[in-house]
Amino acid sequence: MNITILGATGALGGECLRQAIDAGHKVTVLVRNANKLPAQLVKEINIVEGDGLKPEDVKRALPSGTESILFAVGVDKHSPPDLCTDVTRHILGLMPALNIDRLVWCGGGSTLLEQDQPGFGEKFVRWFSEKFMALRHFDKEHQYQLLQQHPEINWIGIRPLQMKTGKKTGHYRLGYNRFSGLSKISFADCAHAMLVMLESDEWLGKAPVIQY
Repeated sequence: MNITILGATGALGGECLRQAIDAGHKVTVLVRNANKLPAQLVKEINIVEGDGLKPEDVKRALPSGTESILFAVGVDKHSPPDLCTDVTRHILGLMPALNIDRLVWCGGGSTLLEQDQPGFGEKFVRWFSEKFMALRHFDKEHQYQLLQQHPEINWIGIRPLQMKTGKKTGHYRLGYNRFSGLSKISFADCAHAMLVMLESDEWLGKAPVIQY
């Protein structure tokens, strides 16, 4: 499959990149600094240097024949407000014209959905995120709200909780299960789930929580 990865120099995006190559996908990445990519992988991918906040750069990273997009852009304290939302808006504006079939994106567990059954754990995660991780929390909420406005797009979201370095096990829970402030998932397993979603319709138009 021909895929484009956004956020490939981050912890999650790096796992998506390695696993996509291992799976035999043809990969294009949009990165601000190509020097941050693993040197051993550079020759195996198509690299586009640019800024996801610029629609012309996003378009350059979606060459003819692109079938799917993996969105693994991270947010830190230096990120502009609504970074993920604005980049996603550019992607959505391009997908129909370029005949790109699917977008798999990474959201956050603090975004509570109608399908969730929030208990103390979910409410604590949301409170903590609003209080101490507001930039990321509200960006991911706005990103989800934007995608809800585009039912014509084949999108799938995934909502990890605490993401940590760890091995890919391929064993985790996806769904609207209860969780707590201690619930976690490895970057590698989150990436694994996103790669599976490239070719599975099980969660189309949905954004399940992923956790062990």
